[in-house]
Amino acid sequence: MESTVDLASVDTAFSNRFVEWCEDSEHEHVRGLLGIPEFRTEAGERLTNAVIRFETWGRLNAAADNAVVICHALTGDAHAADSSAGPGWWSGLIGPGRLVDTRRYYVIATNVLGGCAGSSGPASQAPDGLPYGLRFPLVTIRDMVRAQLEVVRALGVREVYAVIGGSMGGMQTWEWPLLFRGRVRQAVVIAAQAAFTPLGIGYNYAMRQAITADADWHGGNYYAYGTAPVRGMAAARSIGMLTYRTEALFEERFRREVVPSASFRPAESGWTVDGSREEQHRRQLAQPCFQSESYLQHQGDVLNERFDANSYLYLTRAMDSHDIGRGRGGLAAALSQFDAALTVVGIDQDYLYSVSHLQQDVALAASCGVRARYLELKSAYGHDAFLADQAQLAACLGSL
Repeated sequence: MESTVDLASVDTAFSNRFVEWCEDSEHEHVRGLLGIPEFRTEAGERLTNAVIRFETWGRLNAAADNAVVICHALTGDAHAADSSAGPGWWSGLIGPGRLVDTRRYYVIATNVLGGCAGSSGPASQAPDGLPYGLRFPLVTIRDMVRAQLEVVRALGVREVYAVIGGSMGGMQTWEWPLLFRGRVRQAVVIAAQAAFTPLGIGYNYAMRQAITADADWHGGNYYAYGTAPVRGMAAARSIGMLTYRTEALFEERFRREVVPSASFRPAESGWTVDGSREEQHRRQLAQPCFQSESYLQHQGDVLNERFDANSYLYLTRAMDSHDIGRGRGGLAAALSQFDAALTVVGIDQDYLYSVSHLQQDVALAASCGVRARYLELKSAYGHDAFLADQAQLAACLGSL
């Protein structure tokens, strides 16, 4: 089986740091792990023997300048496109003949530092053999991008044709041209401001409070107890989902319909349910009755099956750190250093990442000399449209 990357092109300073390299020739796909012997975070904390999960599709060209970096959102991972393992979370945009055409581009996606899908994070094993838990260093969006840069350099990339990401992935995209100066041609930011808003920070706080208030969180050391704060995570996911989707979508899908299997039901004379009065009240107050409630419960259950609660805490706090002007003299000063073409895509019904904020960012960027444009995606999915409405997103972007 032929490697999808010419290993001779890999930077020799990094080549011995690939601790895993799995090839899938059918999809021109590689899945691997890069080891980072020592990583220092923005806050100065030290992490030894970290690993970053990455996946690639397509081939790096002779000039090493056709790479497209894909950045994932809060609960995403490196599996952005199709492989023998199945479809990726952005398969509608990445692949032969699609927006990010793997016959032309060398596509790279990583799982962020602090995540729980192969990269080092709170659930990873520390040097003492136990999970890090809250001993894991706090990370920022810039730390995530600096770890991604380690992967890109290790793969032999000299120049990045484009960086693309939505939501938390869009935050990373804002940082790429500032951390890889002169080597990023274009940044495509979807539904993410240049600095995270106070409202977004507030919602993240509410989600973290839901998780840390769960008794099974055990101060972040739930691994030792064989438990997980699943109720807190489910509550956090419910809060998040209410900001990701729109009122129109909830009206269309759920209206005021009752869950058929609910053990209680509305009646003209009031709620009716079998069991004692106390049990009646418990079910009425805590169990889903309406379809909209059942939907949120399902989303929480699905997330609990695949995502670590401490990673959720770490990554939402990293989102709060997002401000490209932080430490650079403000937004205008940072944008004056932004040497890539900038495309910002807003979503018309996005509640949390409003189009007005994004338009202001584009206007400021243009006034600072950035080649900037604003596009708008119209979708009832709201913020989640960049994942749920991929065909329309591709049509909105047109081409890279």
